Amino acid sequence: ACAAEPGAATAAGQGSSQASLVDPLSERELEILALITQGLKNQEIADQLIVSVNTVLYHTKNIYGKLGVNKRALAIARARELQLI
Repeated sequence: ACAAEPGAATAAGQGSSQASLVDPLSERELEILALITQGLKNQEIADQLIVSVNTVLYHTKNIYGKLGVNKRALAIARARELQLI
């Protein structure tokens, strides 16, 4: 008999979109991705989240890396493909 792996329930609970990523997006990354999708610029995102622009850039870089893209438009397209947004 096969026992379920300890993290299996957690991965399943995140849905197929997050499960298809090797490194799932954090809640903050998903929040920033949603704002990017709305067309907000880095400064606007920073103002809305009350963080520095450098913090937004840090999260954006992580989002791009996790989605395997290097541009905002590609990040949005990939996120839609994975049903993250």
